[in-house]
Amino acid sequence: MRLAASWLMLAGIGLAGNQAHALGFAEALTLAEQQSPRIAAQRLQVDAASSTQKSAGTLPDPKLSVGIENFPISGMDRFSLTRESMTMQRLALMQEVPNRAKRDAQIAGAEAKVERERAALGVQRLQIRQELSQAWIMAQAIDQRDQVLADLLRENQRLQDSLPARIAGGTAQAADLLMARQEALALSDRKDDLQRDRSKARAMLRRWVGARADETLQGTPGPLSRPLDQLRSEVHRHAELAQYPAMQAMALAETREAQAETKGDWSWEVAYSRRDRRWGDMVSFQVTFDLPWQQERRQGPQIKAKQLELQRLEAEQEDVTRRHLQELEDSASELVALNNQIERLQSAGIGLAQGRAELALANYQAAKGDLSAVLAARAQVRESHWRLIELQAQRDTVIARLNSLIAD
Repeated sequence: MRLAASWLMLAGIGLAGNQAHALGFAEALTLAEQQSPRIAAQRLQVDAASSTQKSAGTLPDPKLSVGIENFPISGMDRFSLTRESMTMQRLALMQEVPNRAKRDAQIAGAEAKVERERAALGVQRLQIRQELSQAWIMAQAIDQRDQVLADLLRENQRLQDSLPARIAGGTAQAADLLMARQEALALSDRKDDLQRDRSKARAMLRRWVGARADETLQGTPGPLSRPLDQLRSEVHRHAELAQYPAMQAMALAETREAQAETKGDWSWEVAYSRRDRRWGDMVSFQVTFDLPWQQERRQGPQIKAKQLELQRLEAEQEDVTRRHLQELEDSASELVALNNQIERLQSAGIGLAQGRAELALANYQAAKGDLSAVLAARAQVRESHWRLIELQAQRDTVIARLNSLIAD
């Protein structure tokens, strides 16, 4: 049957179109990252965190104060700026100085935030790769099914064309033509379903690559990039887990900043006071220190809260690690099962279905069987091919998921 030859050509479906308008997966991935609003938003997060980092640990802005001291409002010298010797016009500059440990903690926290946003950018890239791969695999599987269906429709048409002569010659029955037409209707329904699914799959691709989603798809997302044993040993590098070191560094910096509150801050102030010329001008200088004398009620609870947050992140990281290990083992088992099923279909299943269809056709042509057996056997061949396409798509989806766990 022609289905056997058609199946051998399915792997080269992407070459059937115009090569000048073919889209490769690597190019599609580049387009997806360049055009993704999600990536653009996360890059802005990285830029914002980097910009904030520049101000971390700097001293607060100084304060300038202007005022009048000892201004009389009663007595003989009331409302005069010059008659009372203690009346002064005062100009002061004050600078608050947080302690060094607090500023170092702020710098460490800002650096950790930048690293967290960069890790989040890596997660977004891997998620886009996985979603693009799923859309790509689905679209290619639909194209392969459509090729199988097109061959079946051509065979059905040849059968319908040959039946009138066979009926006239007495080697076929009139009901055979009706059965062939019924098969054509069923195949046409399948074609409509495929057209619907193709539109959905291309719409998914269009989300990532725009108008180029309508081009011929060339290539695949690729094989497993790391052996399963390596993935197990490197599960701590999972994209989601890569954010936890930065988050823990942020929590540790906040803990140190809370601890630095126990040391207190200080400030200095320089003031210039101008009086009447008879009395002369004056300059003042003072230093102020914080006195954190209620640490058990103020700083202590804050330090405890930050320490508990750090412990929470460590426990959460362990839970996420265990969950990803389980997911990895589930995917590994699924991959083994899919590979076994694909191997059986390719080595025996499809050949048996084709052999049965050829035997049914030979019996029908020799007037030893009826057309219903031929159509049933041919439907089994179609289902075998479609089952193989489905299994390969599932396998490629699992591989794409595994390839999206750890950033290169």
